[in-house]
Amino acid sequence: MATRKRKRSVSPSRAPARRAPTPRGVGGNATKKKTSRKPTKKHTLVEPNDTIEQITTLIKAVPDFPSKGVVFRDITPLLGDAVGFQTVINKMVEMIMPHRVDYIVAIESRGFIFGAALASRLGAGLVLVRKEGKLPRAAHGVDYSLEYGHARLEIHRDALPRRARVAIIDDVLATGGTAHAAAQLVAKTGAKVACFGFPIELDFLQGRKQLSAPVLSLVHY
Repeated sequence: MATRKRKRSVSPSRAPARRAPTPRGVGGNATKKKTSRKPTKKHTLVEPNDTIEQITTLIKAVPDFPSKGVVFRDITPLLGDAVGFQTVINKMVEMIMPHRVDYIVAIESRGFIFGAALASRLGAGLVLVRKEGKLPRAAHGVDYSLEYGHARLEIHRDALPRRARVAIIDDVLATGGTAHAAAQLVAKTGAKVACFGFPIELDFLQGRKQLSAPVLSLVHY
């Protein structure tokens, strides 16, 4: 018996349902709102307008260090205070600038901290005076006495051009022996010491009497 082939019925294609528009800022590809991050508050104990006298609160006195009878002036709290350290550098730049220096000669090791910052601000070269045996090339050397022993400082023979004007920088002026030795090293290169700069000076030790160029210091004890 022959059967009649039934045709498959094809339902009309349905148009895709329209999605309701997504409100701006909700879901979908909406741009996320940017949230501004609050700047981290700098740890500082002084304000930008504070005087050098107020900054002395960041320099701590440590008795009997490194040997009995010596009062060590610890500058690490000062270095850790952003505004305090910047204020010291600003004041030293103001004092040194009139001397028109070509180079900053920084004495190992804390003198490097101040010397590098000053050289950058003054647009001057930075030359390192190091302890014996620390420099890799031919060097001039000078032996000297300090308040609790003896030592030797050295500078590369080719570190400074002849007749260059330099400022010698260290963290503290005490007896003046270290700074005087650094000045002797500068003289060996043929350069000229225009001035000395120190954040701290111990006046009672009268170290500036050993130094022939102007002495610029901020905090006095």
